[in-house]
Amino acid sequence: MGKNDLGDFLRARRAGLTPDEIGLPAGFGAGRRVAGLRRGEVAQLAGVSTEYYTRLEQGRARQPSEQVLHALCDALRFDDIERRHLFALAGATAERTDRAEHSSRLRPALRQVLDSMELASAFVSDRNLTVVGGNALWALLFPDVAELPRRERSMARWTLLDPRARLVWRDWERVARDYVHGLRLAAAAQPRNQHIANLIGELMMRSPEFPAWWSEHRVQERSTGLKRLCHPVAGDLELQYEIFTAVADPGQSMVVYSAPAGSPSQERLRLLASWGREPAPARDIAES
Repeated sequence: MGKNDLGDFLRARRAGLTPDEIGLPAGFGAGRRVAGLRRGEVAQLAGVSTEYYTRLEQGRARQPSEQVLHALCDALRFDDIERRHLFALAGATAERTDRAEHSSRLRPALRQVLDSMELASAFVSDRNLTVVGGNALWALLFPDVAELPRRERSMARWTLLDPRARLVWRDWERVARDYVHGLRLAAAAQPRNQHIANLIGELMMRSPEFPAWWSEHRVQERSTGLKRLCHPVAGDLELQYEIFTAVADPGQSMVVYSAPAGSPSQERLRLLASWGREPAPARDIAES
């Protein structure tokens, strides 16, 4: 996390809005030297002074009240995810204790759930964004990730740093950007998580695209969608993914990739499963 992430986030979102998006008359922005809204316009919409808003962007103002934060969210047309992100950056989240320094383990019950999915690729990640368990089909679908040591076993890290990921994801840039946006949310929600801070630092140094995408301050949280892959054995796959939160295991989430019944992608998953070795049970890989 940077020293002025809140101000940087406000500045980036202000630059991304046009006068017509906030209801100003057509042609209002003609002749502007820079894109986006002016600080005074945001301040007026939020009901605060321009001086105070300027100090807030520059990181010189004290912690803003919840009322001011809500007003800024309304002024900048934030959606629910962006609103939560701003509150987290301002230190206004209800949960401030980071329990992420402890390694997560995969409970036997979750291992059993993973094992039961024969035609779906599934894995569980913890609040450090580390993969702690995956089923046999996931290991066949993403062998480069499954074979990594625990500290490096992150889908975001692999996608952004491993050249082979660019061949696997058919729309690599979109997938990579989604991981960057999700990492922004995770970093804001866990400001003292050293694992996430180290991951961000590594991506800053080693990923050519990451610094520019990170500076955009985009935040996004996806729980479902479509991923398009090109697997060296199974070929082209179009898989629907769903993300489930494990209520009994705070910070853990399960990601499941599946294909519609009878679709070409499901048949290719079936062939991939049969091509692999005799199906092995899902592993607790937190300590490997």
